[in-house]
Amino acid sequence: MIDYVMRTAMEVAGQNVVVVIGHQAENVKSAVTRVGNAYFALQEKQLGTGHAVLCALPFIPAVVDQVIILCGDVPLIRAKTIKELVADHDDHGRDVSLLAVSMDKPKGYGRIIFNDLGDLTAIVEEKDATPAQKLIKTINTGIYVVRKSFLEQALPQLRSDNAQNEIYLTDIIGIGYRQKLKIGALLGKDSKEIIGINSRDELQVAESLMKLGGGEKS
Repeated sequence: MIDYVMRTAMEVAGQNVVVVIGHQAENVKSAVTRVGNAYFALQEKQLGTGHAVLCALPFIPAVVDQVIILCGDVPLIRAKTIKELVADHDDHGRDVSLLAVSMDKPKGYGRIIFNDLGDLTAIVEEKDATPAQKLIKTINTGIYVVRKSFLEQALPQLRSDNAQNEIYLTDIIGIGYRQKLKIGALLGKDSKEIIGINSRDELQVAESLMKLGGGEKS
């Protein structure tokens, strides 16, 4: 699974790839190095997605200005889609951009919150969402492009006062909105690309989709 994500990351970012490792760290590291070179950041305690990126921050090369954040358990994401997100981010001069998709059955995913003016204001995780928010079908894929200077000042502000007692990366959206920064979302065309794998059933679904696509991800 990490092979697919690693190859996609290298196609977009070249050698500037940081992989956050924790559970079975050495096995993951070994699998990654078979694909290509990467920097490794150890997350000793799994305290949430925001904490994972905080662990990775010191390993991001100094020459990097924009940081692309991918999920290691989302192997179907294509380099083409990420490049479209980066282009949209650059075209609009944003500080933060995220990839969103619409799903008929969005259960389990964080919902994208817009205000009456159409501004992206927050992402609310499923367990923290109100009944009205759970009806929203536009969801967060967990894939972002973020200006590194904003990450450096926003990540230390994250707190774990939520239903899962975790440090959510999604909270950087609210921080950026309150600071009146440029934040936006690109609506992806194919929700199948962002299927996350957390069970054997989900793995089977992903494998079936790969076979249907002939293994092509680019």
